[in-house]
Amino acid sequence: MSQLSRMLPALVAFLPTTSDAQTGNVTYERLLGDEAEPENWLTYSGGYFSHRYSRLDQIQASNVARLRVEWVHQVETMQVLETNPIVADGIMYITEPPSDVVALDLRTGRPFWSYRHKLATSVDKICCGPDNRGVALLDGRVYVGTIDARLVALDARSGSVLWDAEVANPESGYSITSAPLAIKDKIVTGIAGGEYGIRGFLDAYDAKTGKRAWRFYTIPAPGEPGNETWGNDSWRTGGSPTWVTGAFDPGLNLVYWGTGNPAPDWNGDLRPGDNLYSDSVVALDADSGELRWHFQFTPHDTHDWDACQTPILVDADWEGQRRRLMLWANRNGFYYVLDRETGEFLRAREFSKQTWAEGLDEHGRPIVLSGSDPTEEGTLVFPSCCATANWWPSSYSPRTGLYYAAAVDGGAIYYKGEDEYNEGDQYLGSTPVARDEVRNDWVGAIRALDSFTGEQKWEFPIEPSAVGLLSTAGGLVFGGTRSGYVFALDDTTGEELWHFYAGRTVHASPITYLSDGRQRVAVAVGSGIFTFVLSE
Repeated sequence: MSQLSRMLPALVAFLPTTSDAQTGNVTYERLLGDEAEPENWLTYSGGYFSHRYSRLDQIQASNVARLRVEWVHQVETMQVLETNPIVADGIMYITEPPSDVVALDLRTGRPFWSYRHKLATSVDKICCGPDNRGVALLDGRVYVGTIDARLVALDARSGSVLWDAEVANPESGYSITSAPLAIKDKIVTGIAGGEYGIRGFLDAYDAKTGKRAWRFYTIPAPGEPGNETWGNDSWRTGGSPTWVTGAFDPGLNLVYWGTGNPAPDWNGDLRPGDNLYSDSVVALDADSGELRWHFQFTPHDTHDWDACQTPILVDADWEGQRRRLMLWANRNGFYYVLDRETGEFLRAREFSKQTWAEGLDEHGRPIVLSGSDPTEEGTLVFPSCCATANWWPSSYSPRTGLYYAAAVDGGAIYYKGEDEYNEGDQYLGSTPVARDEVRNDWVGAIRALDSFTGEQKWEFPIEPSAVGLLSTAGGLVFGGTRSGYVFALDDTTGEELWHFYAGRTVHASPITYLSDGRQRVAVAVGSGIFTFVLSE
């Protein structure tokens, strides 16, 4: 008998029984009441309002220095993970590149089961690596989008496939890198591929059958409002992907999702007009997918400033009136406050270095400075397409009223070139270049902003890094750096209280949860999941 065969009974013995936990039985009611069970982390952003805030407070400013590594789960790849762990009922669910799922024991990090996705085709038409940012849970099932543009439902107890739905054709440049969002009886998923001249969309699928319930195209067809914003019939290949997980307001029954860049990225001459609904947030009816409103952050984007960030939803007093608000640190360098019921622009403020706009008008439309578009000779513009606030999530703390963002001040030299669309090939219109003399001046920081004015309250300098943040009732903000540090800051002052050198890039978002009654923090570092607990 092999060593592995001898180990199998022990592995099976670790699997929870229904008497221990209703494994993966995360109902819609539980998702609605996520605040009642802070011991778990049930969705990509910790809840439908996407605060990335936890009410757990065992780990505090007074004891965070005692954090130590509890266990590490290593992945058999050199790919830097972007997965956001999901925790429910004693199990952690993570994704591994390119499109695999593993269920881990919270106590040990030992795998219960794994799903290895067999790619439908050789996948080489992806923008930025075979990334996957996580799963969704609903009613005993685990849902994952795949790099070959499929949506798969797995049994939460065994990892066996229950259904596998084709979302789009990967040969045309479509892929899925974001975590799905479970809403009512549907699974909502975005699509990637903006650098391949796709026509972007957002989909919802029946959670039980895998049948598509609705599709919203982020580029209007002829005869639909907004199609006139795509000159030269460019709507067919206009990009506008939906590659980062959105948010949901159950009271308004609205799904909020950010959209990506128009294509080709850096040559706007080929697509005259505002190019709706690229670089926007769209508010859709959760049942039908119908558009209720939109707000476009960057009309006619020629710098690849996707609005693919996760919206943060807050209910608060605004100028003497209770309002449903949306907070958004955008990749174009501005921080926005919108009314999420109507889409009304309320306020914006520059939060990261930008040189392309004089400011915004009363409706939130940018007042673009001349000479900021890409040219054949090259134009230096801040921010770079890879800087400011890209896809990595921000956090909002109701304890402090502050919005925490990992920001990068950095410019690039943007070039414009000719391009011709060929299905399945990149469709860019040249490329920006962040030369060493430009990149050496890049500045990174964790910035705490007044949620309603955008005024900076403090900043903690770090090297330019793509990392999501977590804030907690213990008065802490957790994050990481490109060089491999995981850290905790005081949420009111930005003072560093703890750090740990994990040795590889942190390119993901921390979460926190309880196991055996004790609070843990977990984050993907390099190709592993690191978990931390207070030493006794």
